[in-house]
Order: sequence, then C-alpha cells, then structure tokens
Amino acid sequence: MKKVLLLQCLFCLLCIVKATADPVVKIQTNAVELIYKVADDGRLYQCYLGKRLHHDSDIAYLPQGGEAYITHGMEDYFEPALHIVHNDKNPSTLLRYVNHTENAPEAGVKETVITLRDDQYPVTVKLHYVAYEQENIIKTFTEISHQEKKPVSLEKYASSMLHLNRSRYFLTEFSGDWASEVRATERELDFGKKVVDTKLGTRGNMFCSPFFQLAMDGKSRENEGEVLVGTLGWTGNFRFVFEVDNAGCLRVISGINPYASQYSLKPYDIFRTPDFYFTYSFDGKGEASRNFHNWARKYQVKDGDRSRMTLLNNWEATYFDFDEEKLIGLMDDAVTLGVDMFLLDDGWFGNKHPRSSDHQGLGDWTETQDKLPNGIGRLTHAAKEKGIKFGLWIEPEMVNPKSELYERHKDWVIHLPNRKEYYFRNQMVLDLSNPKVQDYVFGIVDGLMTKYPDIAFFKWDCNSPITNIYSAYLKENQTHLYIDYVRGLYKVLERVKAKYPKLPMMLCAGGGGRSDYEALKYFTEFWCSDNTDPVERLYIQWGFSQVFPSKVMCAHVTTWNSSSSVKFRTDVAMMCKLGFDIKLTDMNRDEVAYCREAVKNYNSLKGVVLDGDQYRLVSPYDGNHTSTMYVAKDKARAVLFAFDLFPRYAEKMQPVRLQGLEADRMYRVKETNLMPGTRSSLRGNEQLFSGEYLMNVGLQVFTGRKMNSRVIEVVAE
Repeated sequence: MKKVLLLQCLFCLLCIVKATADPVVKIQTNAVELIYKVADDGRLYQCYLGKRLHHDSDIAYLPQGGEAYITHGMEDYFEPALHIVHNDKNPSTLLRYVNHTENAPEAGVKETVITLRDDQYPVTVKLHYVAYEQENIIKTFTEISHQEKKPVSLEKYASSMLHLNRSRYFLTEFSGDWASEVRATERELDFGKKVVDTKLGTRGNMFCSPFFQLAMDGKSRENEGEVLVGTLGWTGNFRFVFEVDNAGCLRVISGINPYASQYSLKPYDIFRTPDFYFTYSFDGKGEASRNFHNWARKYQVKDGDRSRMTLLNNWEATYFDFDEEKLIGLMDDAVTLGVDMFLLDDGWFGNKHPRSSDHQGLGDWTETQDKLPNGIGRLTHAAKEKGIKFGLWIEPEMVNPKSELYERHKDWVIHLPNRKEYYFRNQMVLDLSNPKVQDYVFGIVDGLMTKYPDIAFFKWDCNSPITNIYSAYLKENQTHLYIDYVRGLYKVLERVKAKYPKLPMMLCAGGGGRSDYEALKYFTEFWCSDNTDPVERLYIQWGFSQVFPSKVMCAHVTTWNSSSSVKFRTDVAMMCKLGFDIKLTDMNRDEVAYCREAVKNYNSLKGVVLDGDQYRLVSPYDGNHTSTMYVAKDKARAVLFAFDLFPRYAEKMQPVRLQGLEADRMYRVKETNLMPGTRSSLRGNEQLFSGEYLMNVGLQVFTGRKMNSRVIEVVAE
C-alpha cells in the first residue's frame, strides 16, 4: 500500500515539474478562465476555456487543444488567424512562445501580454488579453510587427482566435436591413465554415451586427446553459469566422474583414488590431448581457456613469420645411413635454445649394440664410431662455455632389477616377484617410462649438456606405482605404473628445448602421433604427440589448404605427433613452397630458432603467407578448414593462415570473404610466408581495388586448 501511495506521489510530482517546465498562461475573471500552455515544440496552445478552475494541479491534465494563433502556410488545414507574405514572397509564418507578462492597470483589471516570434523571420506577434474580473469580460487584441528590410504584406490579421470542443454548437447572428435591424437567427453549426461579415466600409452594420452568441451543446436559453457572446470594437468592415473541423472542434476567428484590405506593414511599425470583447456565461444569454452592460457602463461607453437627456426632435414634425419661428415654436412643445433638450435635425445648412432635400447641400456647413437668417445662435439663445438645451444634427463624413465642397475639393471625395459615380442616398463619402479631410471634419464640430458654445449635443449621422472605392490620397496603397478610413475617423473623434470632453453625441447611421464599442468611446448613445413603429422596436431593442445597455440605445415616440396608442409607443421608448419626434398638435389633450406625466415618471425611473440590471422575461420571438424588467443594483426598486402584441382569441395567459429581486424582501407593486381618467386593472395592484412570490409565482401582466402595454413599479418596503 505504501508503494502505491509513493508511486502516486511521484506521479503527481512529475506532473507538477512538467507543468513548471512548460509555461502556463492563465487569463482569469471571477468566473471565467482561459488557459494556454507551451508545448515541447515551443508553440502556444489553448487548452481550456470555461468556468474558472481553482486547483492548479489539475492544469497538467488539460489536453493540448488548438494552437493559440494559427498561421497560414504550415501544417494546419483550416482557416488561420494570421497570413503574412514576407520579403522573399514566402507566405508562411511559424510562431513560438518567447515570454508573457502580467500587469494590473487598475483595480479589478488584469492585462496579460504573450509574445510570440517566428524563428526564421524577424516577425513578432503580441497577444493582449485584458480581464475585467468582476464583469467577467475579456478583451483581446493583437500587435504585429517585423524587422524585415522592406514592408511585408498582411493578408489576414485576426484580433482573436478561440477554440471550443463540445458536442454541438448553436450560433445566433443578428442581421437585417434598414428599418429591420438585428433580427435574431439561430442555427446549428456543422462541419465547414460559417462567415458573418460586412464590406460596407462606413455604415458597416447595415446588414449584420458586429456581435454574436454561441451556445454549447444545445440551443441558447435566456437563463440556462453555457453561451459565449462576442463583439468587435471596429467602426468598419468586420468578419467573424466559425469553422467546425473534421474532429468536431470549433474555431472562432474575429477581426477586421481582410476583404480588399491587404495591408503593407513597414519595418518596425506596429499593426494593432481592433479589440474583440467576449464573455462566457454559465447561466444563459441573460447573464452574458448583464456582464456586457455592467462592463460597458463602467469601462467603455463615453460618460457611462452619467445620466442621459430626454429630447424632442423636429424631424418628423417638419422634415426640411422649417424656419426660425417654426423651430422656436417647437421648442415650446419641448417645454410642455418637460424634456431636457430640443434637437434640430437635417436641413439647416447650405446656401448656393440649400438643403431643401437630401439631393444637395451636404458638406456645406453654414446656415441657410432664408431659413435661419440669425444663425444657430438665435436658436441656442431661444432654447436657453426657455430653460432647455439645444442639440444639432450633422453628417460630417459625407458630401452631396451638388455642393460647394464637392465643387472645390473633389479630390477629398472617395471616387473612382475613370468611372461613372454611384450615389447611395444621393451622396458620397469623404476620404478620411487624408489628414486634410480629417482636419476639415474636425473643423465642422470645432467651428460650430467655437461660434455657438451653447450647443449641448450633436447627432452625428452617416447615411452612406463607401461606394466608388478609390482614394486619390492613398494612390498606390488602395487596399489600405477601408482600414485607414476608420483610423482617420478615430483621429477626428479623439480630437473632438479631447477638446470637448463633456459634449454628448449620438451615433447614427441611417438607423442602426453603426453600433460598436469602439465608437461608443466617443458617443454617449446610438440610434437603433429609423423604424420607430413600436411593435418593430420591441424586436430591435430586444436584439441590441443582447450586448448593449439601455443607456446607449435611443428610442423616440413618433407617429409610426398610428393604430397603436401614444401610451404604447411611449412605454416602448421608455425602456431605453427616451425621446420624442412628434408634434403635440398630432395628439389630443389627454395624450399630451399622458406624455407630460410619462416624462416625469421616466425621470423618476431612468436611474433603474439606464443603470439597473436588465432581465428579459418573455421574448417577442416566442409568441404574442413580451416583457422586460430592470432592477436597481441595491434591489430596492424595479420596473417591469409588459406588452401585448397581437394576442389570439381566448388565448391562455400565463403569469410572468420576475427576476433579480431578493426573495425575503417585501415589494409593493403599482402600475404607473396610466392614461388620464383610467384606473389600473392589474391583479394585485398596490399590494405587497415577497420577492419569493414574485419570482416563483409571478404576476398576471398580460391581457387579450392588441398593442396594450403596462409599466409596473416594484418597490421594496
């Protein structure tokens, strides 16, 4: 018996020695762990991704797994993360481990940098991993450099490569089009490759969103099962590759889309890929979303710890047909509603080619004299007198061919020198790879803010993808255009943020055509969709909420779907950052009174809605009803939204079980946001329930009425 014990001890000792001899790299959050090991051949392999392991002695038994950052040209048969063509035209790279370093840039954040190097060519690759411990988010990016005599060609250059080995994989992607963004589709991945990508350049998310959900072993569920959720921070062409190999293993490669983007990297320069962010949840999609929401508010989104302004936009009230007096009159509507700000949309600029439609004027950022003879200053002054803020729409990256800017600086426009120009929405894209154009675009914001310092908000639009794809500035390096454009945009936004750090801005791109976490370093929010039909918005907001917190999602009350009530439309918009784009003359007295009271209620609730934990209770994809709730961090207050879409006759209504409350705490339930003169029909309204009852039995919040809505406060006593 003693001999057996001695042999077991010796075996364990050998395993520990082996583990020490071959370096182990651990990237850890409070719940998730990503482990790499160096094999005998000196190459780095991912041997684990999943729930955090607490016994280091177990690491020795982990399988080798897939190589951390697979390169083109060697023995691998599937999609690589890196493809370099060297000075001698050799297309292969083989990376061996050099070292790794760890540091803690701030409390709760740990960064690990793994250095890899080719033993035949002077090429260095650094894999960066930043672990946000409490939020269970891991950020990864790659730095590529070399010391060859001439530039090398980067053919592929992923931000991240992850390996999974499970019985089945189910991918949820979010695709659509203008006015039908982020429609969720789930499918099982079998052998072969599934690619989700975009080639649009500027309005990159118009057809598909830069995030995904990947469920293990079975279809994704809201509150159960393992799911990996990832998103790329890049305001341009992106690509996700999901490839199942012959052994049933899955590799997930994320980064810039290399389409038409071979990059010539000079010696000693560093090519830094965009950030890829992911979380691994063991309690379904809901937990993954809350991980992202908490991380985004704390670390990523501009002013993530500050509140957001409610507003009234003039667009649907006037379109291009307005003057000073009409706009100042609409400001009175903003005051009546009780919102914080009046936002002037498109149509205020251009003189030689006045902006009376979307066919002309874009690029000429001076006020149209016959519309605004006293300039923007008259409007900011009027807003200040009325006690509200003033915001302004701009589209600084774009130009109409019918404009003074185009006539003076056609060389600043992305266009082919020998082809007929193609226009998307009657406009073209300025070449932000050109530093002079960067100066011009920054100057639009800077000029307006210098002349009119009371501008309190910009809505920054971007309505066209890149068409006529050619840069007069880049000349021989045309394959750099898609990348250098985005880098140029970031340079402009960095300058805006540095000079005007407290200036909030909305990210807009013909709706939700731009929605990524790199852009949100510079913008406080984004416009989810031009589609403001409240029924459609429930699906759109459901889709974006998978990765983005309500604080960054703008939702406006408009006249879209006028068969729905103003209450229904407002209740939908109150689940995000609330705004209005409607004339008060389009509503009766009771509807106006309701909206005024709803703004007051929203101001009372928005701390919970914008900063609380979101729980998606009933999906609109599952039937004729949907419900979402938000719970304050201290669990003392919550707000529940319930919507009946198109219920069937005599449909059986099930109670909705709440989530996120404290079981032993008592909560008062009260329906709010009621139309004037109506009373709540909610069973249990104004009654006291335990959190245990609300989470295990629930409330009967749905009805048989079409497009009916309820907003219910849940307050601890």
